[in-house]
Amino acid sequence: MKSIFFFILLAVATCGFGQALTPETSTNFKKLEWLIGTWDRTNISKPGRSSHERWERLADHELHGYGITMQGRDTIFVEKITILVKDNTIYYVADVPENKQPVYFKLIEISDAGFVCENPEHDFPKKISYQVDGVNLKAQISGDGQSFDYLFSKRSN
Repeated sequence: MKSIFFFILLAVATCGFGQALTPETSTNFKKLEWLIGTWDRTNISKPGRSSHERWERLADHELHGYGITMQGRDTIFVEKITILVKDNTIYYVADVPENKQPVYFKLIEISDAGFVCENPEHDFPKKISYQVDGVNLKAQISGDGQSFDYLFSKRSN
């Protein structure tokens, strides 16, 4: 009986360790912590509109965010965003009303000051990048010869 219990315990422990992150993935994920907080968009061209992204840690290796655009007091756009680790790979996941399912963008570049994710199979965007400089953030979506920049400033809380 003791040997069966030991075998089951060993099997469960081995399965758990098999899901552990590589040191590189864990280190890279920690490089994203600067994103946590609220970022107010600064380059909105339409009067009466405001926009922001808010990011928070949902779990050790998962950040959850949302982007909201308002016209006065009316919400006109909401995007749910997640950055997570799946199969030891970091993904930026966008969930917008235009898509039936969330779209996964694989992290392809990372530094202490930003990251780039891409999904060449998606219609648009194919690439998403974030670059931070102190309290300023530039998010860019691009693909098929088009590019759009979103400039933000970090809200002090």
